[in-house]
Amino acid sequence: MSIAIAIDGPAGAGKSTIAKAAAKALGFIYVDTGAMYRALGLFALRNIIEPDDKDSVKELLKRAEVSLARNEKGEQLVILNGEDVSSLIRTEQVSMAASKISAIPEVRAFLLSLQRDMAKTYDVIMDGRDIGTVVLPDAKVKIFLTASAEIRARRRYDELIAKGENVVYEDVLADVIKRDDNDMNRPIAPLKPAEDSILVDTSELTLQESIDLLINTIEVNSK
Repeated sequence: MSIAIAIDGPAGAGKSTIAKAAAKALGFIYVDTGAMYRALGLFALRNIIEPDDKDSVKELLKRAEVSLARNEKGEQLVILNGEDVSSLIRTEQVSMAASKISAIPEVRAFLLSLQRDMAKTYDVIMDGRDIGTVVLPDAKVKIFLTASAEIRARRRYDELIAKGENVVYEDVLADVIKRDDNDMNRPIAPLKPAEDSILVDTSELTLQESIDLLINTIEVNSK
């Protein structure tokens, strides 16, 4: 029987990086559900459709095919209509589009069956905004991974600067706060800890310390 680990938390908490490393160490398959929403957000932007325009997005879904694959290094790839868009979905514009498009019920239903099928087939560590509350409510371990908005903004700012982008920290912080508000107050599957989730705060931890803490939390609670 497969084992599912659900990891939820706000944007910029390091869920993808930390969960990916933990999955590799534990021999699990890593599933980044946020990347699926980003792919649909990118698709909407490419078609000049406002990501919160419900009717237009519903029509767009008829032409959308999203899947996950892995390259020869075992890294997750996000495929949109046959195209690897992994490197195109990490911009701030796509991030905001993903936040808006994920609030549409039809979008969540579109991706839900794919996500659940993965958990039935493989031992997975799946991260997102509503994994423990909606997607995998029966997950063996549920973790809410978080950090303060200021720390998350600083990490994101440093990441963007390292990529050569011209950004201002205050703008990045404002985007983080806005994204949190969108995610926590949307009417469908808002971001919140599952009642039986374990809180893991990485505000004062290094990346390796965060990975080690997550691995230990999973190991202790999945026995």
